[in-house]
Amino acid sequence: SKADAPAIYAGRYGLASKDFTPAQVLAVFDNLAVEQPRDNFTVGIIDDVTHTSLEVKDFHVVAEGQTACKFWGFGSDGTVGANKLAVKIIGDHTDMYSQAYFAYDSRKSGGVTISHLRFGSQPIRSSYLIDSADFIACHNQSYVDKYDLLRGIKEGGVFLLNCMWKDGDLEKHLPASLRRTIARKKIRFYTLNAVDIAMSLGLGGRINMLMQAAFFKLAGIIPLDDAVAYLNEAIVKTYGRKGHAVVDMNQEAVRQGIAMLHEVAVPAAWADAEEDAPAACDERPDFVRNIVDVMNRQEGDELPVSAFLGYEDGTWPVGITAFEKRGAAIMVPVWDAEKCVQCNKCAFACPHAAIRPRLLSAEEAVAAPASIEHRPCRIQKGFEFHMAISVLDCTGCGVCVGQCPAKEKALTMTKLENVMPEGARKWDYAEKNITYKKPTQGKLNVANSQYLRPLNEFSGACAGCGETPYAKLVTQLFGDRMMLSNSAGCSTVWAAGAPSVSYTTDENGHGPAWGFSLFEDNAEYGFGMFLGVAQIRATLALKMRVLLEGGDISAALRSIMEEWLEGKDLGEGTRERAAALTAALDEALAEKDDAELKALREKSDFFVKRSHWIFGGDGWAYDIGYGGLDHVLASGEDINVLVFDTEVYSNTGGQSSKATPTGAVAQFAANGKMSRKKDLGLMAMSYGNVYVAQIAMGASQEQTLKAISEAEAYPGPSLIIAYSPCLNHGIKGGLGNSQMQAKRAVEAGYWSLYHYDPRRIGQGENPFVLDSKEPSNGFREFLLSEVRYSSLKRQFPERAEMLYEKAEADAKARRSNYTRLANK
Repeated sequence: SKADAPAIYAGRYGLASKDFTPAQVLAVFDNLAVEQPRDNFTVGIIDDVTHTSLEVKDFHVVAEGQTACKFWGFGSDGTVGANKLAVKIIGDHTDMYSQAYFAYDSRKSGGVTISHLRFGSQPIRSSYLIDSADFIACHNQSYVDKYDLLRGIKEGGVFLLNCMWKDGDLEKHLPASLRRTIARKKIRFYTLNAVDIAMSLGLGGRINMLMQAAFFKLAGIIPLDDAVAYLNEAIVKTYGRKGHAVVDMNQEAVRQGIAMLHEVAVPAAWADAEEDAPAACDERPDFVRNIVDVMNRQEGDELPVSAFLGYEDGTWPVGITAFEKRGAAIMVPVWDAEKCVQCNKCAFACPHAAIRPRLLSAEEAVAAPASIEHRPCRIQKGFEFHMAISVLDCTGCGVCVGQCPAKEKALTMTKLENVMPEGARKWDYAEKNITYKKPTQGKLNVANSQYLRPLNEFSGACAGCGETPYAKLVTQLFGDRMMLSNSAGCSTVWAAGAPSVSYTTDENGHGPAWGFSLFEDNAEYGFGMFLGVAQIRATLALKMRVLLEGGDISAALRSIMEEWLEGKDLGEGTRERAAALTAALDEALAEKDDAELKALREKSDFFVKRSHWIFGGDGWAYDIGYGGLDHVLASGEDINVLVFDTEVYSNTGGQSSKATPTGAVAQFAANGKMSRKKDLGLMAMSYGNVYVAQIAMGASQEQTLKAISEAEAYPGPSLIIAYSPCLNHGIKGGLGNSQMQAKRAVEAGYWSLYHYDPRRIGQGENPFVLDSKEPSNGFREFLLSEVRYSSLKRQFPERAEMLYEKAEADAKARRSNYTRLANK
């Protein structure tokens, strides 16, 4: 039958069936039916260059007695979990069949999710995503003008929108194309303000139960009373161990999800809704408008091959995330200039570089509109201070508010709706009219480091991510001359999940050169980058020495070459030395054509001393890539390694790694890990010539900054192990508390701060310095503040007690070892 055909065809011909539509599979068989079938064809790709595509006709499979539903969700809002629950409820409690496919974008918890659910009285063999839906729900109001939400909805279908808008606001907020579809297809349109209800109930951003209850009421797949009973039963089973209060608020969410559902009376005029006037001028690059925008609308499969002409070498433009302006947050920070102490701790810890202090010159301050609040800068005389906030790039984690030391917080979380569009205009003004300035007064510290432009911005990381603040800081300090090898994992996904690239360039076009190879060979890949550059620079140095010994060069060029050779391997001042050498060569070549000087000039990109870095998570560094990492550290070469230690394989589902401590629950350690955490830093120290530091930004921003700066300046291998709170930890209060949780980890003796600097040996000092104080808070209390530990107590209470004791003993033993090293 036609209903079965696509699945059978796909299986027989080896197609990844759910990634193809029935129409595309049918095109393969239409091709076989012609007298001269095409060979070496493509399907699902619009090949308008070599013209190998098969014609795909409009074709949809209609299965009798089947209901098809699509849900547009926001990663971490509970939509996917709720839909899995719906499939289980219907599958377990009725005679109906159910099926689910889940599509995610490459971002972490803040990305778009699309759930494809089918329910029917007959077995479901539709092994492909839904292209014709009876019911569509959108769980995030910012999606209405980003995606074609109602594409493929059936005539008379149901559309449910979670939004804060009243009926009178819909005309203004819904794009004309969406309104036309609703009216012309006679869609039954419902709204539910799930966000405000969830907040009032204490559920934060978890709107899943509200939307799930509304779905069961509207879809009519099973009787509503039965659905409510099953949902309430599931809530008790899922949240019962968390106490009556949690159960009660989720069950109240089910009740209100039904009671507060509102049907919109669709105006007849929507059928002829006209598109809004286009924006004045879209100044964004063609690549962003023609490729990135299309991919971000989930329509990348419709891009023809010709759209990618010019990028055949595999390179991809950087700085893409700055153009996306997702507006994904519900709540964003608003700055109060009067209360701000200008410490810049908020910007230091911001995972997405969405909040940045800016220095205004006297001229910029005079020219700035009244909306750009500013006050005299406390650390840079003669300049004004402004805190710029990109509300459309913020993810609403609230980390910045938690870092503000002022008694009356200078930042207040406010609904995005209430600060738009003025908030976006303020950011645009700051970016276009206020230059980034490097402070000239005082030594590098937390406050003045944040005036440097981040060259990793608006990444696809989870809201409150513990990894990205470290990466952002490294780019602020050294980004204009960085070469970076990145291990596969979270740090690859949030940095460069197509089409988004969060690494960017400064006003001179300088920025990190980023790439990644396989998970297991990241260190070798980065080491290869280093060796290639080192060889080229060694050849340049050799040629200069030959010219200095017997070449016909001017005294001025001779002096500059000597200065360059003397400081060739020093990061400080390298840009200035490179610029001076380049200018001197240009001047010499203007006077005479010299082959040797021309050969030097052609390699001027290598005059700058590059800052070589290798980034990766603990799954790479402690486990799969450890052999390569050890090889690089043993090389003695000037290369820097930054490990984002989440103590678990974060990107692939939370599997246990050798960085997972005793007692932690993870995949492959469901009853708590028995063995202790591997001491990667201590192993690296055994070489004696490796700079090693263990840091935790939330515990000490000052120590973090110092360790990273010292590691990069050290003329040899360096290893920085950065404690990175993760969504997989299940932190009490959510990942918005990530920085505070890192602080608690150090105070409890769970994590120690230290640095090992081999240079101190030559000064007659102990190379190992323990930077964190003796533990002052309860170790057990810290463990129980995270689900990865507390869940063990609920499931295996006796084993939990034993493992908690062992975890504390292991932590004390490690701390004792560090204390012994520090007191040598």
